[in-house]
Amino acid sequence: MTSPVRIEYESDGALAVVILDKPPLNLFDEEVFAAWEQVVDELTSVTDPARPGRARAVLVETAGKVVSGGVDVALFAAIVESPDAVQKAGTLWERLLRIIQALEELPVPTVFAAHALTLTAAFEIALACDILLAAESASFGLVETVVGLTPSMGGPQRLAERAGPARARELVYTGERYRATTLERWNVVNRVLPDENFPEAAREFARRLAAGPTCAHAATKRLVTSAVRDGIRAADDAVPTVSGALFATDDLRHAVASFLRDSPGKATYTGG
Repeated sequence: MTSPVRIEYESDGALAVVILDKPPLNLFDEEVFAAWEQVVDELTSVTDPARPGRARAVLVETAGKVVSGGVDVALFAAIVESPDAVQKAGTLWERLLRIIQALEELPVPTVFAAHALTLTAAFEIALACDILLAAESASFGLVETVVGLTPSMGGPQRLAERAGPARARELVYTGERYRATTLERWNVVNRVLPDENFPEAAREFARRLAAGPTCAHAATKRLVTSAVRDGIRAADDAVPTVSGALFATDDLRHAVASFLRDSPGKATYTGG
């Protein structure tokens, strides 16, 4: 039986592509969540700096007319009917947050490509990625309010990080669907791309990141994360160690040599 979430590897640029494919609506249920747990474990392995020929970037995309119609509410119904509902719900959120945190901690750029309607869990996974690309006709929503729930896969806090607390509260309180262009203006979506050829454009964007200086990208992620979690001065304090270590990488050695030999704009990165 084919997994609803799988990884494909691009020979062009060492790009790992994660594909969610569970027709007709890509609903998140126990099967999908379990598959995501396996996928993030595999991503942790294939992006490991010590792994020869490792993946240098990750793209998340989906098959079908929508990115996802959200979570299968039957999953919540089973918990509500349980005598230990609170404990079971807490255990579920711990599992799902590990998926989000594992994505965030990958040492390579991560990109989410949203070509259409993106609700609840899929939106929260998108927010865990470094870059969120959206087609012009895409729309997004954290609609858990319709079942008396708050998004609990990291959505509210990551929206607050991107758009500020007021916008985060608005998105969650209203449960409305928001156009990609609106969320780009609010700094939730990084870029809105034309509907036509969107999948190809998203892959090309991710390939460019995969062809870049992977070690430097990992350093950027560490510094940005440090600034968000601990403040700018903490990130400043980390610079000598984090950026200094880049001078021992093949990426920097080869790129500097290429720059001096071949002129600016032609640097190559061959390290891990």
